[in-house]
Amino acid sequence: MEPSGKAAVTKVKIGEEQAGQRLDNFLFRSLKGVPKSRIYRMLREGEVRVSGHRAKPDYKLQPDDEVRIPPVRVAEKAETPAPGRIGGSLLDRVIYRDDALLVIDKPPGQAVHGGSGVSLGIIEQLRQELPQARFLELAHRLDKETSGVLVLALKRSALVELHRMLREGETRKTYLTLAVGDWRDPVRHVKLALHKYLNEEGERRVVVDEEGQRAHTIFRLARKAGEFTLLEAELKTGRTHQIRVHLAALGHPIAGDDKYGDSGLNRALKKRGLRRMFLHAARLEMRHPLTGDALILKSELPEDLAGFLAGLGG
Repeated sequence: MEPSGKAAVTKVKIGEEQAGQRLDNFLFRSLKGVPKSRIYRMLREGEVRVSGHRAKPDYKLQPDDEVRIPPVRVAEKAETPAPGRIGGSLLDRVIYRDDALLVIDKPPGQAVHGGSGVSLGIIEQLRQELPQARFLELAHRLDKETSGVLVLALKRSALVELHRMLREGETRKTYLTLAVGDWRDPVRHVKLALHKYLNEEGERRVVVDEEGQRAHTIFRLARKAGEFTLLEAELKTGRTHQIRVHLAALGHPIAGDDKYGDSGLNRALKKRGLRRMFLHAARLEMRHPLTGDALILKSELPEDLAGFLAGLGG
């Protein structure tokens, strides 16, 4: 598509809600449609100025900084609906909302971030639905196929505190998952270190590795379900794919897990009605990052998983 239209010089005064952002991330959001390579070239060549001075991409914006953005050609936006939107407004799925927090019941099948123009992520869709929000960022992530409680921050101060709370283990996150096989322990603490890597296709994978990052999950037996076991999984650390890899390493992969599970079994399960990984973020207990009030945020098991579970018997 040929670029069109040329903007004038723009000067943006940085307020409290924008402070703390990296300069490059601020420009990516401000100049949607401009290639990242062009933005980095503008920074290298000093076309972007912060309070009259050159600044590096990783410069953290401060209150009252003035960012000068030069004229830049922006590709025309196609007048088509946003791609990849998964049915309905996300605002219909709000669990909790105030001026600092937005908590939604994330639908399965939608990534938290969009990719390559193919799909619209949770964060992009919410920014479209809440254009008045001056600040809106994810506090944590859920895998694309995982449903349930997802927390976003509407204030930078809330985001910073949420990240600290998550890092320090001051939240309690509980998932429901269906493990393959007969799990016998009522309660089991799993402490297997995890290491992240990229496979030959460039996809992110995680393996158990004693040289990796510390990871701790508490599994509680909820009930037996045919040849499966419904478990509550409480995260004591928040590593990538932690529940999935811990269960797979123990010989009880999650039903429907296409990365760490049994591919043959998963194909059979699709015919029985399970069309995704059985993992649901059911409960999050924490204090409000700004007021300190106790919050218990819950999401019921969605119909697709509840229906499959009911068909298994006990």
